[in-house]
Amino acid sequence: GIDEHFFTRKKGYATTFVDLRNHKVFDVVLGRSELSLRQYLSRLPGREQVQLVVMDLSETYRSIVQKYFPNAKIVADRFHVIRLVNQHFLSLWKQQDPVGRMNRGLLSLMRRHRWNLSPEQRENLARYLDQFPVLKSLYFAKQRLNKLLLIRNLMPKHGRKFMGRLLKLIEQLAKSPARTLANTLTSWLEPIVRMWRTSRSNGITEGFHTKMEMMSRRAYGFRNFENYRLRVLAHCGWNG
Repeated sequence: GIDEHFFTRKKGYATTFVDLRNHKVFDVVLGRSELSLRQYLSRLPGREQVQLVVMDLSETYRSIVQKYFPNAKIVADRFHVIRLVNQHFLSLWKQQDPVGRMNRGLLSLMRRHRWNLSPEQRENLARYLDQFPVLKSLYFAKQRLNKLLLIRNLMPKHGRKFMGRLLKLIEQLAKSPARTLANTLTSWLEPIVRMWRTSRSNGITEGFHTKMEMMSRRAYGFRNFENYRLRVLAHCGWNG
């Protein structure tokens, strides 16, 4: 698992490498660009043995993984993909109905999965969506897309059926106001499809970031990154 987290205003961000199998932090490195990570990664032993890397939809990290972990398959983090879809939808909703977008009740209904709504909530939402045909189409497309993205541990023989549905849905989005989202999904299609084969996610990494934040608070902040790194490895680190 690879993800970034904020260190200090002066030194910026750091990159966390997590062993998702053993639920341990492998290492923490200052920086999040290829230039700042180059020296560390070029000397890292066993890079060729890494088989799977989970990450958010970061072009920088994707190019880093492709360069320094040549045998690794990239898997998109499910949480970040669904969040991206929801953010695009909320942005399009604001364009269609700026007033309705500010309604907290509607916002709650729009954000939730349709299958988690009560019959009364569905009815209320349907009455609102009937006033905006384009928004209604986008809403149901978002629901279908999120349902596909939540699939996990899928057998290869079943993949073709869902792959066809996903490609058809992306094609429909490309002809709608959501074309930017369609382009992003197309660019990350392989890492997104690989989510179906595994239940791995960067939730473990995000959990470690919460612990790291608590460590920094208890220490009233760190000035020296190496001291911070040693503290993280002592509490969350990989013992190999």
